[in-house]
Amino acid sequence: MNESDSLSTIRIVPLRRHAQPPADRTEARWPVERVEALFALPFNDLIHQAQQVHREHFDANEVQLSTLLSIKTGGCPEDCGYCPQSVHFDTGVAAGKLLGVDEVAAAARAARAQGASRFCMGAAWREPKDRDIEKVAELVRAVKAEGLEACCTLGMLSEGQARALKSAGLDYYNHNLDTAPEAYGRIISTRTYDDRLHTLERVRDAGIGVCCGGIVGMGESRRERAGLVAQIANLDPYPESVPINNLVRVEGTPLADTPALDPLEFVRTIAVARITMPRARVRLSAGRREMSDAVQALCFLAGANSIFYGDKLLTTGNPDWEADQRLLGALGMRTC
Repeated sequence: MNESDSLSTIRIVPLRRHAQPPADRTEARWPVERVEALFALPFNDLIHQAQQVHREHFDANEVQLSTLLSIKTGGCPEDCGYCPQSVHFDTGVAAGKLLGVDEVAAAARAARAQGASRFCMGAAWREPKDRDIEKVAELVRAVKAEGLEACCTLGMLSEGQARALKSAGLDYYNHNLDTAPEAYGRIISTRTYDDRLHTLERVRDAGIGVCCGGIVGMGESRRERAGLVAQIANLDPYPESVPINNLVRVEGTPLADTPALDPLEFVRTIAVARITMPRARVRLSAGRREMSDAVQALCFLAGANSIFYGDKLLTTGNPDWEADQRLLGALGMRTC
């Protein structure tokens, strides 16, 4: 299965009452109730089903490696309650300038040398200006010149900006939904759910692969976790990449004191994502440093087949290269 294979259009199937229905109204493939029923399965039955689905579409012993670099850190005007880069919170993260081509190219070479096949660049913007896109396009071309797939997460995009990134060679654009619609207002007030959906539509229309996931462990209910997965799974087509993040509780953010999510509930989330989006790369993303090797192994068993690789995810920590090598070696997993 070639992950880059995708359809050229995306049809949004909203699951919330306040949304404007699309012109072509289509019944959701995965109603929230059906997704919630998957979460409620006995753990062994859920993992067995997820593993069966996984093996139908992927090599169960193969994992794709991505590296994430912050190309513009801090100073973001959004108020996402989990994010240390927001100007609304005192987290000690200083605002920086956009990195230059040489620095990004060097980071891409190092990532490739350590086995990464995709290089992701994140910038702490609400929405980039056109002049920012011109500079990011140079970075995309530099990453592509190093023989890596290029991915960006830059905030909301206009149609023209999405097309410009596609022309530069961008393979994937990450824009997470974060959480379920009914939980969204507890997390962020400066951007609407529809803003996120419209950016995803523009990315797909431009012919760029979609990377879209969310964050669990932000105090949401299981029903709300099911709502998040349902929203992503009902995108038509669903994303090629689905990063599942476990909240990293950063001092100074509103969510710093949120109780930790039960690790087995996180594994369940991975399994449900795999079942509902069988051909997607389900990426084990933020929060992995706080997970034991055993929990990570269960996530791979549940259908995760991609990880962020490297010692940092934007501003928060990640397992070091040697630790990941040891874990993947112990599990007999190959990289791609």
